[in-house]
Amino acid sequence: MLKMFTTQVTGLFKRIADKEEFSFEDGARLLAQGQNIYLYGLREMKAVEFEALEGAEPLKGAKVLTNAEELTSADRVLLFTRTSADQEAIKWALKLQEKDIPFVAVSTEVPDGRLAELAEVHLNLQLTKGLLPDDFGNRYGYPSSMAALYVYYGLKFTIDEIFAEYA
Repeated sequence: MLKMFTTQVTGLFKRIADKEEFSFEDGARLLAQGQNIYLYGLREMKAVEFEALEGAEPLKGAKVLTNAEELTSADRVLLFTRTSADQEAIKWALKLQEKDIPFVAVSTEVPDGRLAELAEVHLNLQLTKGLLPDDFGNRYGYPSSMAALYVYYGLKFTIDEIFAEYA
């Protein structure tokens, strides 16, 4: 089972890299323009916040978003959630728009989700169902935080490259 899961996760990462290639660049450029980068992860996406702040290679200038009132137009936000229909994420997106705070959203796009259209840049996690089949035709193994961390690292590496160009 682990071998099959590994194959599926590898395929997921490749899909994200291929389909979101330009969004990685656009998102990183937008985030690099900010004075601070605020991260907000909903539920399991808190993993990205921890990695960005407490990981072995923290994201420079990163902070956890706790209050939209503390933001200025010089700040940027990177928002992570499971799907583009997440109502809490949409509320945050509307607050950010109201304050004219540019933001990048990361989630799986779903038909009734508004998050992708609200964000300046959206990266699709491409994770619409579990990766492994069971004996009853269902699917399980939904590694949303792993996919989000993959996207985070893609953005971080690109941001680091942008900063290195201007150093």
